[in-house]
Amino acid sequence: MSFLQPAGQSPDTERMFDADTKAMGYLPNYTRLFAHSPAVYAAWQQLNGAVKAGMELRRYELATLAAARALKSSYCGLAHGKVLRDKFFDAKTVAAIASDHGSTGLSAQEVAVVNFAGKIAVDASSVTEGDIAGLRRYGLEDKEIFHLILAVGARCFFSTVLSAAGAQPDPQYNDSLDADLRRALSFGG
Repeated sequence: MSFLQPAGQSPDTERMFDADTKAMGYLPNYTRLFAHSPAVYAAWQQLNGAVKAGMELRRYELATLAAARALKSSYCGLAHGKVLRDKFFDAKTVAAIASDHGSTGLSAQEVAVVNFAGKIAVDASSVTEGDIAGLRRYGLEDKEIFHLILAVGARCFFSTVLSAAGAQPDPQYNDSLDADLRRALSFGG
């Protein structure tokens, strides 16, 4: 669960719990955590939805996994690694992306995206105009670069909140991901 005591029940938390249980098939630990502030959770969902809608899902998930790795967020690593496995790659490839993305058969553009996302998550102030120019050379337009920055910034918020509150990854990942992939996606927090 988390370091915090469960939030009290209210009509807002019940709606949150019902909606996420319906969407996920179970009640995620992060939903229980955000029950302490339903308004922030609703704002997060709106923000994340807008960010996600502005880019291709594969790019979003690769950038998000890179940010989760840089932030040492096992919860987000497992969640987004699972999406990559379910929609784009086999388990072995996702495990390789989580540890050494440069040798996995990703396109040169995708490797640049993952590198850039990791750099933002580690130290956004270290990003230079040269980094942006490099992404342009790989065919990304400024709007796409901005959405990449937004995706990583949003992931930094969510991963930081989960890690600081001690939110544990959902036990459902034990059933839906094999042991090798779970180990590869468990980044420490």
